[in-house]
This record gives sequence, structure tokens and C-alpha cells, in this order.
Amino acid sequence: MLVIDPIGLAPAFIALTQGLEVTQKRALALRSSVIAAAILIVTALLGNWFLAQLRIGLAAFQISGGILLFGVATRMIFGEHMRQESREAESAAREKIADLAAFPLAIPLIAGPGAITATLLLASRTGGDPSLLLALVLIIAAVALASALSFLLAGQLARVLGRTGNIVLARLLGIVLAAFATQFVVDGIKSAFRWE
Repeated sequence: MLVIDPIGLAPAFIALTQGLEVTQKRALALRSSVIAAAILIVTALLGNWFLAQLRIGLAAFQISGGILLFGVATRMIFGEHMRQESREAESAAREKIADLAAFPLAIPLIAGPGAITATLLLASRTGGDPSLLLALVLIIAAVALASALSFLLAGQLARVLGRTGNIVLARLLGIVLAAFATQFVVDGIKSAFRWE
């Protein structure tokens, strides 16, 4: 799964989890990886059939994923998520962790349009062979485990950077994320209209 970069996702995890306690970050790392793995495994097993039933093209995933990701990037650039964290009460922390785990960590950062598209393409190439589908599922599980480990070790990088470094990194990653989001939309439009 070359479209998922577990090590490259660590800085985004740092930026999105600023202000959370270590135990909350651990829970978030594990939960987001499990959610992403579940999404990709279900995609591998049922994705092509489901898309055919709904008549949805892969380009639609790229465009919608890009738009959603752009919203996350905007919040990272302007530090909105940091102000929100400081205002939230402890009783709302668990709900926030569940939200962050599902979006944007599991979708679209880990199981993004590229990963979903790659999974659909690989699943279609198995021709329904159970052993090949099992191999694909095991690869997805291994990538999810690598993502969880990367997230769990991200705290060490955060300590090295310090508070100012983390703030600067969050803003820079927000800009990079905005560019990725825009590229997802551009690729989706090209694919939808078959532009070269």
C-alpha cells in the first residue's frame, strides 16, 4: 500500500492532537488505525460491488475526500483546533477523540481517496480468489499496524520540537495538507472528465 505513508502521517498526528493527554493520544492512535483498517478491509471485500450498485465512480471519492481534507487543512493553518481544545471541557474530550479518530485521521489521512482507490483496484485484480483477497487483507492490517506504531512514537518527535516548533509544524503541515487536498480534487476532476 504505497499510497499510505505511516511515517509521513506522524507530524499530522502531532498537529491534530495538540493539547490532548498522553493516554488520549494512545487511544486515538489505536482507534484511528483500527477504523482505517476496517474501512479498507470492507472496501477490499465489498467495495467494487457497492460502488456498482450505487453507480458512484472513483473520481467522486477523490473530489469529496479532497474537499473534506481542505477543511481540515484550513483549521490547522489558522489554529482553530487548538483554540477549540482549550475551550472544551473534560467531559467532551472522549467525544472529541472519537471524532478525530474517524475524521480526519482514519478518513481521509490513512484511508484516504488514494488508499481506497488502490484497494478497490487491487481487489478487482484478485478475480475473487480467496487466497489473494486474504493476502490483501493481511497487507491492509500490516499497514494499519505501522500507522498505529508511527502515531504512538509521534510524541517523542513532539517533545524534541517543543511548543513553538509544534505550532510552526502544524501551520506548515496545514499548508501542505491544503495542497494535497487540492491535488485530490484536481485528480478527481481529471479522472471524471478523462483529461490528460
